[in-house]
Amino acid sequence: MTIYLPPLDDDNPEFFPPVSSALEEPDGLLAIGGDLSPERLRAAYSRGIFPWFGIDEPLLWWSPSERAVIDPISFVPSRSLRKYVRKQGYRVSINRAFDQVIQHCALIRGEKQVWITSEMREAYTRLHQLGSAHSVEVWQDEELIGGLYGVNVGSLFCGESMFSLKTNASKTALWYFCEHFKRHGGKLIDCQMMTDHLASLGAEPIQRQDFTQLLCELKHQITDASLFRSQWIGFNHV
Repeated sequence: MTIYLPPLDDDNPEFFPPVSSALEEPDGLLAIGGDLSPERLRAAYSRGIFPWFGIDEPLLWWSPSERAVIDPISFVPSRSLRKYVRKQGYRVSINRAFDQVIQHCALIRGEKQVWITSEMREAYTRLHQLGSAHSVEVWQDEELIGGLYGVNVGSLFCGESMFSLKTNASKTALWYFCEHFKRHGGKLIDCQMMTDHLASLGAEPIQRQDFTQLLCELKHQITDASLFRSQWIGFNHV
């Protein structure tokens, strides 16, 4: 069976086909080609589209029929997680080690994460330098043991990947980020595609049409300017 995908225009980085035209099989595949320039990536995320492709594959763009999202306001860490983090003395920061976080995300799961290619790392590092991509880091003493990174669109944070080198490190990154995010006006975290791990963290499914309607509202909402300032984000009350 031949699949036709509309190629993206190299001269118009803001063009994407409507997400309603995404394929049913494979679910959400929308377009092919283009590049990973900051302009194109920003245009993609503002429409609920993200790149996902493997080594030696063409650049593919996706908008799945069902998204996984986390409401930071209703996110509640378990008692066991609270107790464990206090005992281990984990510390959490934001935007203090973006390069290290994305490198760990690319390496920690081996072949399962082959989509975080060197091209992807370079592209998201450029976005970080321009203030659109951000990282959350978890430390034990001076060792980076977990974290996550993603792209900010208004009051929506589009999570890309997370890693954990020690027990509960990625859960701690998400927990502290939810606290920090909602305190500064953040409304929703997009996790892209549902997995068992994300479900265990409190992610809920939402249909593409509902997600894009929410996105239209959230991308125009301004969050506190200090939200993504490089800083420690520990809270006395957590």
